[in-house]
Amino acid sequence: MTKKMLLLLSMITVLLPCLGHAAPKEFRLLTWKGYAPAELVEKFEKETGYKVQVTYSNNEEMIAKLRATRGGGFDLAQPSQDRISSVQESFGLYQPIDFGRIEAARFIPSMLDAVKKNTLVKGKSYAVPFCWGTDGLIVNRKFAPEAKGFADLLDARYAGRASYRLKRPTLIAQAFGMGVNPFALYADEAAYQKMLDQVEGKLIAAKGVVKNYWTNGDALLESMRSGEVHIAQAWDNGGFKLHAENPDIDFVAPTTGALGWIDTFAIPAKADNADAAYKWINFMMRPENAAVFTNAEDTPTAAVGVGERLKPAFRADFERCYPQQVIDNIKWYPPVPAKLEAMEGKVLDRVKAAQ
Repeated sequence: MTKKMLLLLSMITVLLPCLGHAAPKEFRLLTWKGYAPAELVEKFEKETGYKVQVTYSNNEEMIAKLRATRGGGFDLAQPSQDRISSVQESFGLYQPIDFGRIEAARFIPSMLDAVKKNTLVKGKSYAVPFCWGTDGLIVNRKFAPEAKGFADLLDARYAGRASYRLKRPTLIAQAFGMGVNPFALYADEAAYQKMLDQVEGKLIAAKGVVKNYWTNGDALLESMRSGEVHIAQAWDNGGFKLHAENPDIDFVAPTTGALGWIDTFAIPAKADNADAAYKWINFMMRPENAAVFTNAEDTPTAAVGVGERLKPAFRADFERCYPQQVIDNIKWYPPVPAKLEAMEGKVLDRVKAAQ
């Protein structure tokens, strides 16, 4: 055996252990808190060999992070369906969904079709649905027995006991509270600005009513538990959780209609691991996995065949808070034009700064 062959064999001997223990490929997920339960992350890693890195965010931060990287840095994001088409038109942050790699039979057909339509840009769709819910009121009936609409958040009867976010859902909610359908004004910037001016005036005039502008869902729930806050604008699942602890507190769909949202799966334009993204999507929509998520977060998904796997408490919450007339009255968010978001941002800044 020549010296060259001996050297080659020795190099192979050194490299083999490294090759046999290659680091797992990373899957980077940009999502909302609670959307990647540890139980499911561990299960996915064992099934696929991928290492999941989760970054928690919200709609505004997702857009900012992906704009900063021009659609890079993450393999999958979970924006709301109304925050995709205008962003895609303006910045090209996402790549079209390859529906040949989506197990479509696992989705509620109507919800899949709706998200396809609402994220359509130049003939291509950019997302599929994951979960849905509504934004309404969480009310402590012991202290606010008559609260039933978004306008009540500004009512002097609840001075120092009301809470809501300084985000666009609050502007939308207060418009409906005034008897105006803001979605019907999307195509008319002047009319939309006039509506925003009215909402801005009401929010500034009622600053003495608000206890705080909540930014953390867990902190809001704690303030409701303690009795510090009696009425809040928040997501339905927070009301479900509090009702299990205190029957006086519950989610209330406003008389003008709860605001309906759908959060999605969207693949960033420069994703390094789109294969893992498609595997995660199909994995999360398997009924047994979707049920784990819903039972943990009290939030329904777009997956079919989940009902029999759901905990009785969630089914009871849904039946109590969502009779058919409430479902029929949900105001679903349509895609928001980019210019309107900029207008809304200025209003929110002025409300925050007002004394």
